[in-house]
Amino acid sequence: MELYPAIDVLGGRVVRLRQGEYADETVYGEDPVAVARDFAAAGAEWIHVVDLDAARSGDPINRPVIAAIAAAVTSTSKVQTGGGVRGLADVRALADAGLARVVMGSAAVREPELVAAASEILPVAVGLDHRAGDIAVHGWTQGSGLALDDAYARFPTADVFVVTDIARDGMLEGPDVDGLRRSAELAEAPVIASGGVATLADIEALVAIPGLGGIITGKALYEGRFGVADALRVVREGHTS
Repeated sequence: MELYPAIDVLGGRVVRLRQGEYADETVYGEDPVAVARDFAAAGAEWIHVVDLDAARSGDPINRPVIAAIAAAVTSTSKVQTGGGVRGLADVRALADAGLARVVMGSAAVREPELVAAASEILPVAVGLDHRAGDIAVHGWTQGSGLALDDAYARFPTADVFVVTDIARDGMLEGPDVDGLRRSAELAEAPVIASGGVATLADIEALVAIPGLGGIITGKALYEGRFGVADALRVVREGHTS
């Protein structure tokens, strides 16, 4: 299992949104590259980066920042990124920028065969962002009509699935352990849990799910609930004490 400390970039700054609402943001820093270096120095082998501007508009204005993040940590950490990855040109550009994996959400849901084509360029994490089991797209602003339970079989070439419970994202109210256990059972590829992690006990509960492949955590780190090193210890040892 891997820990994925998260960096959400909006207008070049490090922010977190509550439940995906762009009008409800908190700014945590002006230098995403420095944040990535800190995560890598604490031992993170993976870093999860989201381009919130591109997720909403499709305009990858933060791509130079994301490339700089990948370059800054290349000797120690891999970077996966999502937000606005809508075609093979985006995947090629991110591969050239040194990214290790791309996250495809809206485009994957709209065109599942695109994931197979993209997988020939870079490993693909299919992002399944849902509200009560209904997949949302376009920066979480629209419903897709696709149920989470039905989504996994559509993407046989997915390297991993990133499952985000939008209602819990940025709320620090704990992850949906039961739902994630079901996802881990249904998916052929490893599932990365996203949304709601608030404590080391939350991480411990997720580590106990058979087949879960990773945990994304963001706001809890920025709010000082725990540090990357402490979270990594729980991931590797499976307990908080």
